[in-house]
Formats: sequence, C-alpha cells, structure tokens
Amino acid sequence: MAALGLRSPPPPRSEAASPRPRPAFDCELLRAYMKKLLSTTLQHAAWSGERDQIKAWMKEIGERVKERMVEIQPNNFKYIVLVQISENLGQGGRAEMVSHWEDSDVCVNELFWNDSLICTCIALAVRTG
Repeated sequence: MAALGLRSPPPPRSEAASPRPRPAFDCELLRAYMKKLLSTTLQHAAWSGERDQIKAWMKEIGERVKERMVEIQPNNFKYIVLVQISENLGQGGRAEMVSHWEDSDVCVNELFWNDSLICTCIALAVRTG
C-alpha cells in the first residue's frame, strides 16, 4: 500500500495537544461605537450635494471605524470598511448580504438617517491566521 502513496489517517489529537481557542472579534463593541460615531458626526449634517464634503464625511467615518477595529482586535484580522452617504428623498431601500464565513469572521452594519441624508456603514473583520 505504501507504494501507492496511501497513508493512514493521523491519530486524533488529545485535549492537551489542541491549540488555544482563537480570540473572536467583539462585534457588539464595534456596533455601539459605530452607532455613536454616525450620530455624532452626521447629527446636524445636511445634504448639500457638495462632493468634497460628502467624501470628507465618508473618509472620516471609515478611518475612525477601522482604527476602532484595530483597537478591539489588533492581530489576526483584516478589516474592510464601506461607507455610503446619499440624499434622503424619502425613498425606501433594502440591502442584503449573503456570505460564507468562518465562525470567527464578522460583519457589522449600521444605518443613520436624518431628514436630509442617509448613511450606511458596513465593517467586515476577516480572520487571516
């Protein structure tokens, strides 16, 4: 049998030999931060259509969310933050996301709106190691 390249399965690992559990990302801590950040940043904001102002808000929110993610779990994750701001014209909206994740990967979505604008912030933490 060895000539065919077949091998026996490895013996089961004992409890003592198993690695320590990998730390999980605390998505509830991030969700609370995102909710407060969006509210304080955009509470008095009004849609002006000025591209530079909208880009500045999106950049500030994205960078601050990413910095907070690194504070929560600095190792073994890659972070992706998506921010979208659009004019609130009373339109409806719907978004869904289907993904195949490891148990340790997370997606946090927070929505803010006022009479003038709508902001969606999506933060992804994907385990790298």
